[in-house]
Amino acid sequence: MLAQAMACGSMDAMEKRALILDGRIGEDTVAEQSLELAEAWLHDRNWNVTTLRLGELEIAPCIGCFGCWIKTPGECVIDDAGRDVARHIVGSDIVVYLTPIQFGGYSYELKKALDRSIPIISPFFRKVKGEVHHKKRYARYPNVAALGWSKRLTEHEDDIFENLVRRNAINMHAPKTAVSVLGPEDADARGRRIEWTLGEVAR
Repeated sequence: MLAQAMACGSMDAMEKRALILDGRIGEDTVAEQSLELAEAWLHDRNWNVTTLRLGELEIAPCIGCFGCWIKTPGECVIDDAGRDVARHIVGSDIVVYLTPIQFGGYSYELKKALDRSIPIISPFFRKVKGEVHHKKRYARYPNVAALGWSKRLTEHEDDIFENLVRRNAINMHAPKTAVSVLGPEDADARGRRIEWTLGEVAR
């Protein structure tokens, strides 16, 4: 099924597809403003945008069974919206993570979705700059832009978040990665940070 998504994605090479994974927890003003700004920036540049509000989807946690590599290669054995998220990721040119930063990492809503996207990479390994990483399952993978925020970041938590995103992006074969931590600035400043982040991966 993921192969079908890739085939559909290659049918219209001129169409630019962006996927926004909204990992907010409950009502969140920063999440809503950031989502609106990101969607507007992408629409203004003729991107076809799909937004998934992860908290509204039924996505079970990954159980680490490796079924997506052994029993049903390329597809999770759990039949829920996690499969759809993986299809959207591999069929996109850009994936945007929107998430409150929790303990230096993703929200649990976003982490569930990303954990369940493991089927889009191969169970086999290769060396990348002297490190061991999974091989590609497909010929192309999306760029990654991450927008995180927190009202009370602890010391170095922003660095931990950026390092996590970039390290995960290596394993998921993202050609380009950009990360911004949105502080308590006003909407204009937040908008400039979002524009910069998206601009880094949309070129």
